[in-house]
Order: sequence, then C-alpha cells, then structure tokens
Amino acid sequence: MFEGTLIAESLRTGSTLDGLSLIVRKIARYAPGGTTDDQPAIWTAIEFEVADDGADALASALTGALGEPGWYANFQSPDVAYVVFRDKAFRYPRGDPDGRAAAQAHGRALGVPEPQLDWTV
Repeated sequence: MFEGTLIAESLRTGSTLDGLSLIVRKIARYAPGGTTDDQPAIWTAIEFEVADDGADALASALTGALGEPGWYANFQSPDVAYVVFRDKAFRYPRGDPDGRAAAQAHGRALGVPEPQLDWTV
C-alpha cells in the first residue's frame, strides 16, 4: 500500500483524475507559508492511499493533471517513493539519496521553494 498527499490546488484547471482506486484518509485546509507568488495562500491537502498495483497508474495520471510551474505530488510505500511533477515522475527506493536528489533537483529547476522539497524520505 502507498500513502501520500495531493494538494487540490496543484491540479491544472480542466484536468480530471478518474478510473483510479484511491482511499481518501483526510482532507484539510491550511496556510502553508513560504508559497511563491503564483501559489495560493491556502491549500487543500488530500491524504490518500493507493494499492501497490495502482501506483504506476496514479503517477501516470498525475503527470497529465498537475499544474505548472512547480507543483508536485508524492506518495510512498515502506520500500518505494514516487514524486510526480507535470510530465515527469520519479520512482526510487526509499532511502536512496540519488533518487531523492534527482527529484529535488528537478523541483528546484521548476522553481519549487526549498521548504516544499521536504517529502517523506
């Protein structure tokens, strides 16, 4: 089982995520602080779970649904981490510093603020 968080505001206007089997565990709104000028001040976090056999489909769907610049979603199992940006998904073993560094470097190149590059190792 994978668990993760999707920020509702990260979805591109007109995008749809359908045909996925997600279990929503929590929905919360908060003011994250440290946002960029093009990010809203209030975010809606959707904490979810997805079965192992649905992780690749979710990553693929998110690459087409996330907005730009610099939005991403992440989810992980005990062994594998996914970090998904618009048009690019990273999948690496949890604890792999090279995989994490590659995803973070991509986020930096998109202008993601450093405090937002803090997903679960």
